[in-house]
Amino acid sequence: MSTNASPPPVALIVDDEANLRMVLRTQLQFAGYVCHVCAGGEDALATLGRVGPVDVILTDLRMPGMDGFTLLKRIRQLDPALPVIILTAFGSVGNAVEAVKAGAFDYIEKPFDRDRLLQTLGKAVLTIRKLRASASWVDSQEPAGRHGMLGRSPQIQLLFRVLERVAQGASTVLLQGESGTGKELAAQAIVQLSDRRDMPFVRVNCAAIPESLMESEFFGHEKGAFTGAVSERPGRFELAHQGTLLLDEVGEIPLPMQAKLLRVLQEGEFERVGSSRMRKVDVRVPASTNRSLTEMVAQGRFREDLFYRLNVVPIQLPPLRERKGDIPLLVQAFFDKQKRRLNRPGLTLDESVVERLTSHSWPGNIRELENLMERLALMAEGPEVSLADLPSEFAVPTAGVVQSQMEWSESGLKDLVRRETSRIERDLIVKALQNTDGNVTRAAQLLRISRKGLQLKMKELGLRDDLEET
Repeated sequence: MSTNASPPPVALIVDDEANLRMVLRTQLQFAGYVCHVCAGGEDALATLGRVGPVDVILTDLRMPGMDGFTLLKRIRQLDPALPVIILTAFGSVGNAVEAVKAGAFDYIEKPFDRDRLLQTLGKAVLTIRKLRASASWVDSQEPAGRHGMLGRSPQIQLLFRVLERVAQGASTVLLQGESGTGKELAAQAIVQLSDRRDMPFVRVNCAAIPESLMESEFFGHEKGAFTGAVSERPGRFELAHQGTLLLDEVGEIPLPMQAKLLRVLQEGEFERVGSSRMRKVDVRVPASTNRSLTEMVAQGRFREDLFYRLNVVPIQLPPLRERKGDIPLLVQAFFDKQKRRLNRPGLTLDESVVERLTSHSWPGNIRELENLMERLALMAEGPEVSLADLPSEFAVPTAGVVQSQMEWSESGLKDLVRRETSRIERDLIVKALQNTDGNVTRAAQLLRISRKGLQLKMKELGLRDDLEET
């Protein structure tokens, strides 16, 4: 269920082999991707400038003219956040590993496994879309911002100062905050301000890794360690050596894996799956979560010793409702950005809209705000966005009460309260589902209720019929 469904992911395939390009495009299109294909690096750069935003690039390393390494470096200069996945022939894994250390998101060996390919692409798309929709994803020329983030409020200015201070050390940082507050942007700021800025920066979305593959993903594996392990593969810690490894959604790591993670954080050493040889690693590990790890510790779902090891420097990112002074600035910045993107330079924003948005509670935080500004810039029919263009959930809160007052002659106080409560609950649930693309688990986390409780409430309010879980 989502009345605000995400657009299909866009992939750019770069390979000099026509047959492979055709196979990759067919498989990705079948999986729902929009695909552009190029025969070389020069063509890929030209295509990037022509087709608009791309979510992921899949490129071969060895190509005539501009090879994959050079293309990777050029893309990193153009857009450091754009994920590049390397295709490498069997026996050339060493080159792909070097590419990952140079900034590639991951690598896939030929002949590739379709499930592995789609899983890796999915993680890359999730990463870039979270960044683009995050709290402070604004253009570098925007005023009143630092480190890729925007705001003048005391809360955000304090955050800037804290990030600048902690970046200089090597301590573990725990970034905490609601979904959409910009935790990954804060982690990026720490990296860019640190002496590890030119070293690998590897991100791991812990919620996107199946539990059975998590140890291999973190620590790598040896050839033959398990079915499908046709060659040795370094893990994320190894790839981030001397750099930074962001553990995003660290609260999703299962308990058995938490013990192994604690060991590498404390001792700086680990073993690949299928190996008894100890490997040393030097990695700084910021972690982020939108969950209360202290509550999880009390419930026995998160190790207390790991929590204290991660919580050396806790940083709380403020929700948007606590920095309302920044809302007009953010509204205008995102509105201007969308006008440029959609080529609507003459579109304006009525002041009453800004006032109404400033009073909104924003349960989806700045991600919700940016999504709304895109919608308004796209759907506005006249030269100005007015209050009439706002979605129904942004209507003046008293409207429902006024309507109820007109029905007093037919309803008693208890009926009116029950009706208004149901209306508010429905609006909040619909909004949470819209902001999580219909994902019930994530919507329940946003609303701070159990998944089962949300499902029951949806059934009670007649919302389940429209649901399409992701």
